[in-house]
Amino acid sequence: MPLIRPFRGLRPAPQHVAEVLAPPYDVLNSEEARARAAGRPWSFLHISKPEIDLPPGQDPYAPEVYAKGAANFARLLEEGILIRDPTPRYYVYRLRMGAHTQTGLVCTASVAAYRAQRIRRHEFTRPEKENDRVRQIEALNAQTGPVLLAYRDDADLDARLAAVTGTAPEVDVEGGDGVRHSVWVVDDPGWCARVSERFEAMPVLYIADGHHRSAAAARVAESRAAADPGAGAEASYDYFLAVAFPAGQMRILDYNRVVRDLNGLRPEAFLARLADDFTVTPADAPVSPQRPGEFGLYLSGRWYRLSLDPARVPDDPVARLDVSLLTDRVLAPVLGIRDLRRDPRIDFVGGIRGLGELERRVDDGGMAAAFALRPTPMRDLMAVADAGKVMPPKSTWFEPKLADGLVSHVLD
Repeated sequence: MPLIRPFRGLRPAPQHVAEVLAPPYDVLNSEEARARAAGRPWSFLHISKPEIDLPPGQDPYAPEVYAKGAANFARLLEEGILIRDPTPRYYVYRLRMGAHTQTGLVCTASVAAYRAQRIRRHEFTRPEKENDRVRQIEALNAQTGPVLLAYRDDADLDARLAAVTGTAPEVDVEGGDGVRHSVWVVDDPGWCARVSERFEAMPVLYIADGHHRSAAAARVAESRAAADPGAGAEASYDYFLAVAFPAGQMRILDYNRVVRDLNGLRPEAFLARLADDFTVTPADAPVSPQRPGEFGLYLSGRWYRLSLDPARVPDDPVARLDVSLLTDRVLAPVLGIRDLRRDPRIDFVGGIRGLGELERRVDDGGMAAAFALRPTPMRDLMAVADAGKVMPPKSTWFEPKLADGLVSHVLD
């Protein structure tokens, strides 16, 4: 079974792209999505967050929500807002945010390769979120949220994509969040075959973001194959919607932590406890860590730099991550925060919001302290996946984000 293959994408009609384009379903809550979609009847948020079209307070996992999403999806198809391409093809996708640019390939990726860990994951999934994605795929009979994949840099593939992006894109639109989305459609069979062969030569791909979407796609494929054991040839459900970028172009921002209390310690006692493991140095400006084992701490209106002796950083691919070091040496033993997924005393702030957001969360009185972390390098993510291990929760914040609605994958 090929690692990736072209497909018949479902896309907005050219004159409706800007109206349809939406942020990923999981970066907005229901209230934010409702406000974002107000006055925009074709926004893809009506499909990815259909609770916004039901009364406020609606349980987003209720059956009527998925039914509403399916009805909204059918309406966009009937009105010709979304149109399916007649033949399989690839789509070259460029994201531009400020000075940062990354160019990748929209494709469908093999569920069998995912099961065999040739497409490698690095996170656990949560059952309720995985179930949500299964229900959404089944309700729409389509995959609408792409999985973000990474591959080790490949100069030949870069050149093939560059040959395409040297022409005018079919889609070139500002997403409303400072990100420009450009798409080139490639239906040349020879080009598609050569790109497929190049991917086939890769030993592995890595899931950067979209673990729940890929896990849900695998579950849907399993249930559909069981319901139709005589299907024979590969079906569309044997593949999931993905966008693959070279790892060297991907941009990970810091994923910072804020805590509600100091576990009964006064600030001076807390600093003294930290000094058992770290060199604690007051700073005159916000601290943006630059090396492994270094953290910024904002406490009582002041910044501190926390530095761990490099000799004390473990060699294990998970234990050496800064997110692990902070948990293992501060959050768990000093603050008593051991379950990052469920403990209400901790919250997480994406680096896109800046270090000023950490100061605000503490100065407003809602949080006692904030920790600034160094972004997790892509090489560390791949090392964890290669070791068959998982990263702690909230380890990576990828930016810019893929858009929903640009290309979807219909399950025939």
